[in-house]
This record gives sequence, C-alpha cells and structure tokens, in this order.
Amino acid sequence: MARRIAIVEDEVALRENYAAILRKQGYEVACYGERDEALSAFRQRLPDLIILDIGLHDDMEGGFELCRELRNMSRTLPIMFLTARDGDFDTVSGLRLGADDYLTKDITLPQLLARISALFRRIEALSAPEDDADIKVGPLSVNTNTINISWNNESVDLTLTEFWIVHCLVRRPGHVKNRDQLMQDANVIVDDSTITSHIKRIRKKFKVVDVSFDCIETVYGMGYRWNTTQTA
Repeated sequence: MARRIAIVEDEVALRENYAAILRKQGYEVACYGERDEALSAFRQRLPDLIILDIGLHDDMEGGFELCRELRNMSRTLPIMFLTARDGDFDTVSGLRLGADDYLTKDITLPQLLARISALFRRIEALSAPEDDADIKVGPLSVNTNTINISWNNESVDLTLTEFWIVHCLVRRPGHVKNRDQLMQDANVIVDDSTITSHIKRIRKKFKVVDVSFDCIETVYGMGYRWNTTQTA
C-alpha cells in the first residue's frame, strides 16, 4: 500500500510541483492550501507524513498552529516543515512545536526525497522486533513498543525524533554518540545546530518532571552521552 503524504502549501504551482514529484516516487499525495481545510481533512484521517509551509495566505503563522494541533492528535506522526523562512528563530520554533524536520525551499529534490525516506524508515523501525524493547537505566524507562519514556514512573512527553535520540544515548550509557550516530538511530538527516536544538528541548522536557535532571552530557567536540553517574 502506498504511503500517504499531505502537503500544506499556499503556492499552487509549488504545491503541485512537489505533489507530482512525490507521486512519481509512488506516494499517494493530498494537497491543501489553507490551515482550516487541511485540519478538517486530518480530523477525518491522518496521512502517513505531513509537509507544512509556515505562512499560509494571510495566516502568517498558520503552519506553526497546524503543527501544534497535529502533534496533539498524534505523538508519532512525522511532520516536516518546508518553508522559505530560514531564520534560527523559525527553525527552533518549528522543532519546539514538535516537527521532526525543518527544511528550507532551497533544498534539492534528491535531498528532500532522502529526508522523507529517512522519516519513513523510522516509522518502519517501530514495527520491527526489538531485542531491547525495554531499557531501564536508573529512574529512566524506555519502551520501544509503546514509544514511551518515563522518568521516576512519570511519562516524558517527547516527539518521535526526540524519543529515538534518547534511545540512541541510553542503549550504551556512558558512551559518546556523535551527530552521525544520533542521526542514524533517529533516522533523520540534520545539521549540528538542529541536533543541538533537539538536545536542548529533550533536557527541558525531562526537567519538567524532575528539575534536577542532568543526565545528558555534552562532550565538546565529540557529541553527547547519557551520564550514568547522574542516575546512580
């Protein structure tokens, strides 16, 4: 069965161009030009992946608002921003709202298709049998079957990308994971600054349930590791 992708983009020509390319790759594609139209359709049925622009006609933050609503509908739905807005503030805002990837419209088509494939590989990984479906490190519990992480028996509200980053770190506590290793485990292709943004948000979400949380250590020039001394 073909994967279903939804494109929410207010520029008709651009939207149809993306749709035509994706259909040639075998995807089923639905297109929307406005937030309310898209949201109404998504409430009936969610696609397998959503590509969002930020500004939608006169609704300059419409994509952000739609992302927020979609993340409330599903914690695991892959959401990708594809926008002309390339500022750090917009990038961080999109990721903070729960997007799994943030791309600018100057990306090449092969790169775009690679990023989409990476997100779908991660979804496929969810249904694959895991030898380490349950991981426990001190007060941390990770379950890959339910895509749930808890700290001191309290659930931590992570996006799918954030979940796999934590999963990568805790599979080998104390071992440093660089950007490439984190990307491979999370099945995303991002730059250093985006990984840094994900790590910052993960830390903040753990601190919501435990203000003393300090287990994700930055090893400058190398990457990140799960600090086992903090969970002892």
